[in-house]
Amino acid sequence: MIKVGEQLPDVTLYQFSDGEGGCPIGPQAFSLRERCRGRRVVIFGLPGAFTPTCSQRHVPGYLEHAHALFKAGVDEILCVAVNDAFVMHAWGKTFANQGEVAMVSDGNAELTDALGLAQDATARGMGKRSQRYALLAEDGVVRRIEVDAPGQLAVSDAQSMLAFLQMPAQ
Repeated sequence: MIKVGEQLPDVTLYQFSDGEGGCPIGPQAFSLRERCRGRRVVIFGLPGAFTPTCSQRHVPGYLEHAHALFKAGVDEILCVAVNDAFVMHAWGKTFANQGEVAMVSDGNAELTDALGLAQDATARGMGKRSQRYALLAEDGVVRRIEVDAPGQLAVSDAQSMLAFLQMPAQ
């Protein structure tokens, strides 16, 4: 598993864009390392779009605390799942303040694998998925990473990330 102090992997992720005037332009590829260069980014990964805990608690928590996270110095919040960009975009539209968190596709599990955070959910018909985690990257370097135990949402939630960001510098 990736550790604090290590560089984020150089992987390609995807984000669907509605484009100008609502004219869809489809999934847009981007380099995670480039997107995080010179910025402070929270990335939280979860098992899948439209799944109960992810939809009812994990994403809503980040949406609820997005402004506080931005005020604490975060430039962007990325929600990442091993789903395609179309699914992530559709899922994002189900949330009222959807624009606060970027819904990002790791459809090929490149990031999930590179972070060492894959889980096998084939027994439940879900294939390879991501473990539930949250990390803070500053200029592409991991400054904090928390991984929840299977079936839990205890350390990767927005409140935990916000508490870390608000701690006095050591």
